[in-house]
Amino acid sequence: MTMDTSAPDTRVEHDGRRTPRAWLVVAGVEVALGTAAVIADLALPTLVLLLLAGLSLALRREGPASLGLRRAPLSLVPKMLAFAAAWSLFQLGVTMPVANHVSGTRQDLSAFAGLEGDLGMLVTLLVLSWTLAALGEELAYRGFLLTRMSQVLGSGRLAVAVAVVATSVLFGVAHSEQGAIGVLVVSLDGLAFAWLRLHHGTLWAPVLAHGFNNTLGFVTFFLVGPVHALW
Repeated sequence: MTMDTSAPDTRVEHDGRRTPRAWLVVAGVEVALGTAAVIADLALPTLVLLLLAGLSLALRREGPASLGLRRAPLSLVPKMLAFAAAWSLFQLGVTMPVANHVSGTRQDLSAFAGLEGDLGMLVTLLVLSWTLAALGEELAYRGFLLTRMSQVLGSGRLAVAVAVVATSVLFGVAHSEQGAIGVLVVSLDGLAFAWLRLHHGTLWAPVLAHGFNNTLGFVTFFLVGPVHALW
């Protein structure tokens, strides 16, 4: 990232201009393919979405900036670390305990069962959390899917809200291996990360928040084991 003193651009729509009808059709097809890939759990959905995003950018002769990957000030780093810490505490202190008590179940974290005390696994997961998860998933969901869905639905507040909710739910569904509570928690993560992208006008905001959020979770798991809630 580099310093950028310009005002943040909170637009999601393609270049901030009215999208020609032909491109709306193409965007609709892209959204449909991406949605189907997530619901069908095709291969690794994030990688499928990134492939679609790459083809989409090549077709339009655009760069990643058109999907929100714009420059951001370095001051965003500590802000997103603070946000991630606060958001993690909110999820653990409010969302997860309430969901656990109401449903009688907990988030399935069995995929990380061997993480406690395993430094090698911790390092591996941290690398993956900043590459495939933070950068990859944000580019796929808050970058590609949110941008294309917003083009299809329009730039009005209601349309953007629908796009945010829809892409956040898809983000949660992509983590269905964590059970119903996992889908709920990750969907809420998606809403928070989408808000960060729109508020700060750059995809680097949710990338940083996502990376720090995962880092805090993995380090905690490494030190004390799985934490499903604070009460």
